Amino acid sequence: MSKAPSTAATRLLKEHKVPFLEQLYRYEEHGGTKVCARECNVHEHCVIKTLIMEDENARPLVMLMHGDLEVSTKALARQIGCKTVQICKPDVANKHSGYQVGGTSPFGTRKALPVYMERTILDLERILLNGGSRGFLVAMDPKDAVRILHPVLVEVALHD
Repeated sequence: MSKAPSTAATRLLKEHKVPFLEQLYRYEEHGGTKVCARECNVHEHCVIKTLIMEDENARPLVMLMHGDLEVSTKALARQIGCKTVQICKPDVANKHSGYQVGGTSPFGTRKALPVYMERTILDLERILLNGGSRGFLVAMDPKDAVRILHPVLVEVALHD
């Protein structure tokens, strides 16, 4: 594998002196967190997906969720005081975040976006988040992610 890229996300983490490990993996189109977990030899629950969503007024937001769980958009809308929330189309998500879908990091987004995080992410010792490029993750303590992102903690995971 090649050298890890320098991205807006890694620059922000370094600027804030956040300890993190760079993890490169072989990206697969539409592979999602399942491929990340397999390639990095971790449980998919520890791979945190960064979803760019928007409310009924097209106001963007970031939702951080365990890789093996889905977001209840109804519960999210209710908990953040909106009528509806939906995932953005890829081109809209790219515009809001400044990252390409599949390489979206919650760190160093083009615009400052409100961040929401599934509360149980804090129960994990270590999480992997996208580092700002396809095939590139950063591993860190979830408390460091909270320190930088200042997310609103929510409980919106859909369980089987």
